[in-house]
Amino acid sequence: MHKIASIDLEHDIIKANEKLAQKNQKLLDDANVFGIDLLGAIGSGKTSLLEKLVESVDYPVAAIAGDVISKYDAGRLEEHNIPVVGLNTGKECHLDAHLVEHAFADLPLEDVDVLFIENVGNLICPVDFDLGAHMRIVVISVSEGDDTVEKHPLIFKQADLVVINKIDIATAVGADEDKMVADVHKLNPDVKVIATSLKTGEGFNEILKAIDDARNA
Repeated sequence: MHKIASIDLEHDIIKANEKLAQKNQKLLDDANVFGIDLLGAIGSGKTSLLEKLVESVDYPVAAIAGDVISKYDAGRLEEHNIPVVGLNTGKECHLDAHLVEHAFADLPLEDVDVLFIENVGNLICPVDFDLGAHMRIVVISVSEGDDTVEKHPLIFKQADLVVINKIDIATAVGADEDKMVADVHKLNPDVKVIATSLKTGEGFNEILKAIDDARNA
């Protein structure tokens, strides 16, 4: 009779990823680069936010654009004349530390102050995969529904900054932005939450300040 062994592959994969993430952060630290992991669902506005950030900061930046097919978002970022590496994840719905490590070789980290890592558009898959960044920003929009936070609690528990975007259309889509803010704070009482409209510019300067505060902490 054959013996059956149970192997926790998920635990082993996450543990291995954590080690690589620590290595990634050390590489960034050694290069004096502040890494930001930018997460959000498809349509939340995270690429638009990233474009606006790139155009607004006065320090050199680079970006990694991760997606099932990355050339579209990577192409948008390249138009802003910054170093960009596109990472195709294929069937995977998140980036991992191994993929990000390989992208470092194609970036001039010695000339960069901040590295933005745009993750795949998903609020579930990236949760357990640390990339080695120093800051996690989660972007959601009122158009996703004001129950979005309640449906995806884990990613908000890990966030360093939460951006609630498209508040200019909250009434039109029947969303309560105050509820969304309160829901985040129930999960993560100390996290900063910024209600934003990238269309009108409301809240954007607060995002810039939050990033500067994190860099200088």
